[in-house]
Amino acid sequence: MSVPLAVLLVVVGVALLGGGADVLVRGAVTLARAARVPVAVIGLTVVAMGTSLPELTVSLSAALRGADDIGLGNVIGSNIFNIGVVLGVSALIRPMRVHGSAVRLEWPFMFLASFQLLLLARDGSLDRLEGAFFVAALILFTTYMVRLGRSELEAEEAVDLAETVQMIAPRARLRSIGSAILFVGIGSGILILGGDLLLRGAITISRAAGMSERIIGLTIVAAGTGAPEVATSIMAAQRGQNEIALGNVIGSNILNILAILGVTSLVTPLTVAPQMVSFDLWWLLGLSFVLYPMMRTGHVLGRRDGAVLFGGYLTYLTLLILAG
Repeated sequence: MSVPLAVLLVVVGVALLGGGADVLVRGAVTLARAARVPVAVIGLTVVAMGTSLPELTVSLSAALRGADDIGLGNVIGSNIFNIGVVLGVSALIRPMRVHGSAVRLEWPFMFLASFQLLLLARDGSLDRLEGAFFVAALILFTTYMVRLGRSELEAEEAVDLAETVQMIAPRARLRSIGSAILFVGIGSGILILGGDLLLRGAITISRAAGMSERIIGLTIVAAGTGAPEVATSIMAAQRGQNEIALGNVIGSNILNILAILGVTSLVTPLTVAPQMVSFDLWWLLGLSFVLYPMMRTGHVLGRRDGAVLFGGYLTYLTLLILAG
């Protein structure tokens, strides 16, 4: 396969991943509304999980192909990308409000999940038992989020979640349950196709450029699966609703580790490259840690904070490429 064709496959794959996730989430939101699930709960669970569907598709497909570095690099790189680019660019466009629950409850979950990944990956693998641990933690986290959405959210946060659902799935009210199920099926198929195209293109590019699959996973694949999140966050920032981006990023980062790596390592144990433990995961922890005082200061992420986060990502990217 030629490099131009591989680049085209990556672009088409990214577009299909974003479109497939959108179609599937619309169907899932309709089913959740039909089941009379509160809108806040839909925002905290269905929509949050929908933002991680591209990463899940690509990482699971990569692992089944034996490309563990791409699968793991996609998750770690996506989480770094989410903090540095999605939040950084959103805050640069317009300062964002920070809800109290994001500081007290959601950030600690994100940091703990990232730290737990570092601890479990130190032996160079993620086996099925460790995958089961992540899945169990995912169930507990989802249960907690449902409880939070039903009874403990402040009124302002509940309104923001309702706006999130409306913005991400504005035409989610399909005519029938059958149509919603059809959307879920079609969306799943598009996701699988998009993930396959993205992987084929990325692997070809990595071989042609002499780059490792780890770097391709951390950069091209991670940015590709994170592209829909960037588009959603920029749209929210332009509408003055960019506090949505913070909740989406934190929720996505938690689900990327607990759901994607949990499910993937349950299906097939993963080998962890030493550089991911000694370099990439520490950058993820570092950016996550830096985010915390920014969120606490006036409960606003300002343009200066956005510049620091985006600059941190560019620094990481530069060091990653120079290290080879």
